[in-house]
Amino acid sequence: MSKTEQSPVVWSPSEDTLTHSRMGEFKAWLEQQGFGPFPDYHALHQWSIDDLETFWQKVWDYCGLVCDTPAERVLGKRDMPGAEWFPGMKLNFAANLLRLADGDHADREAIVAYCETRPVLRKTYAELKADAGALEAFLRSKGIQQGDRVAGVVTNGYEAMVGMLAATSLGAIWSSASPDFGIGAINDRFGQIEPSALIVVNGYGYGGKVFARQDDFADLIAGLPSLKAVVSVAQLPDEDPVPGNLVTTWDDALALGRGNAPSFTPLPPDHPVYILYSSGTTGKPKCIVHGNAGLLVNHAKELMLHGDVGPEDRFLYFTTCGWMMWNWQASALMTGAAVITVDGSPGYPNLSFLWETVAQEKVTHFGTSARFIAGCRKAGIQPAKTLDQSDLRVVFSTGSPLLPEDYDWIYTDGSPDVLLGSIAGGTDICGCFVGACPLLPVRRGEIQCRFLGVDAVAYGDDGKPVSEGRGELVCRQPLPSMPVSFWDDPEGERYRDAYFNTFPGVWAHGDFIEFTEHAGAIIYGRSDATLNPGGVRIGTAEIYRQVETVAEVKDSLVVGRQIDGDVEVVLLVVPADGQDLTPDLLKQLRTRIREGASPRHVPKHIVEVPDIPYTRSGKKVELAVARLINGSKKADNRDALGNPEALDHIRERLADAKLLPEG
Repeated sequence: MSKTEQSPVVWSPSEDTLTHSRMGEFKAWLEQQGFGPFPDYHALHQWSIDDLETFWQKVWDYCGLVCDTPAERVLGKRDMPGAEWFPGMKLNFAANLLRLADGDHADREAIVAYCETRPVLRKTYAELKADAGALEAFLRSKGIQQGDRVAGVVTNGYEAMVGMLAATSLGAIWSSASPDFGIGAINDRFGQIEPSALIVVNGYGYGGKVFARQDDFADLIAGLPSLKAVVSVAQLPDEDPVPGNLVTTWDDALALGRGNAPSFTPLPPDHPVYILYSSGTTGKPKCIVHGNAGLLVNHAKELMLHGDVGPEDRFLYFTTCGWMMWNWQASALMTGAAVITVDGSPGYPNLSFLWETVAQEKVTHFGTSARFIAGCRKAGIQPAKTLDQSDLRVVFSTGSPLLPEDYDWIYTDGSPDVLLGSIAGGTDICGCFVGACPLLPVRRGEIQCRFLGVDAVAYGDDGKPVSEGRGELVCRQPLPSMPVSFWDDPEGERYRDAYFNTFPGVWAHGDFIEFTEHAGAIIYGRSDATLNPGGVRIGTAEIYRQVETVAEVKDSLVVGRQIDGDVEVVLLVVPADGQDLTPDLLKQLRTRIREGASPRHVPKHIVEVPDIPYTRSGKKVELAVARLINGSKKADNRDALGNPEALDHIRERLADAKLLPEG
């Protein structure tokens, strides 16, 4: 069977979308200037990597980004690592995110904030800009300066947006964590970057429960001697603020700075704007520093062109402030869209809540995780049949590969008329290598395309592109949102080790990928989690595609067990509620994997476990379990897990099955 037959088209762009989407208008705009012609998206993509500097300048111009001093050229140096983007430019990140906050757009909704503990909050662009100016003035009064770090232990809501805008307006560096993180996990992050200011909630709500954390966060403050100021947000209105001599309440901080406009301090193009973090499951997280201009122009391309987000749109991405999708979501402000934030459990009071919010708020762009979509499919909910989604045009999915069956669910019970944009990249670039495009069809089980300006291919072990089949996802040319550095890595050694040591001069991302005959992409999991039974390399996602569509299975995790010079595939299964791992279910799983994948994919061992470990951003932690089953002595960082007790249960079950190394 051909790949075309295996990947039927489940959505196609209309003539109106081809012409009037922002990507379609961008293509026509380029052709009017004498570029092209571009008969299709793939021709446009080829031009974007063949003429990299012209392409990125045209993105800057078309998307209406602003700077105080223009660049001398787009690329000063093309080295990887060490590419120099927009040398000579001076700009401000916050000024670009708030560039539509004046004039006719001032009274449009900027933020609509939902959470479990407070009423819905609605703020206009004018109010957002005024509050950012007030908070910036307060921070300046406390001695916060350009280059200082402003950290937030905040929920996905209004205050996080204001804090980020205030910090980046004055030239400080924003970094955030979610308030459900343990104090150890937060210290592992913020202790490395030594923040001068902290914005912190007094607690949070999740799943109908309230978690007051004033005492915990008082301990956090005591452990950060670099702090000059702390602002306490009343996320729990009936609870006291976080205590301490450095603490000012949110309302008082804004009152002290009220009437001051944001300064929008002009900064060099590589001045740090964000510090993000790796998951930290195998040690202290890496502190990934993203620069001013590069992140801005890449997000403009991704949101405006690939996402088709504009000033009339309403954008909701379910995320937390400990995940890079929060930073991606925040950049939607530059489009002039209303950003609808949701804090709390995506399943509370039920799995229909987010879909109900989409309908109620007339959301045009809804983003979530592949895990959430799979959960909706398994729960049998049918928002397409019960809710008005006439405004919804795009559904984004990320976090893990989206199963073909989840494409089926979207186009039957979820939201059949939307562009389903499975997007993939990572914290490392705070963006995407592959993902959605309004000019292309959606094929079942495939990501649509490489993004513009992204020279991504699959490499074999020999460091050459594979003509067909799977390989390492690499990027052969600079991308503006590649990190400017790692924090406290003055010689760049850890940065090079992370991305450039596998294939010198080429970014190796760590995903196992296949590019299809129609230039789509299928991701088979992380490279460090791929399995190698009998010397044949297979991705964990290939097994998940079979197992997690079985109704009797709630969740699963796959690892390789090294034994006698070979690898055994071990499958951990969480049965669905009311189910057990019976001989019949074991037989069904093995048959399903054999017929849907291959005999080589069939696990040697299948073990029932009560839970699967996840990071706090919702990604399965395969590596920690692989290290456990293979006897690694390196300690895992339990504070980085959302449910560390799952590792303890797995250890017990693997020991019972005699699958742990002796000693």
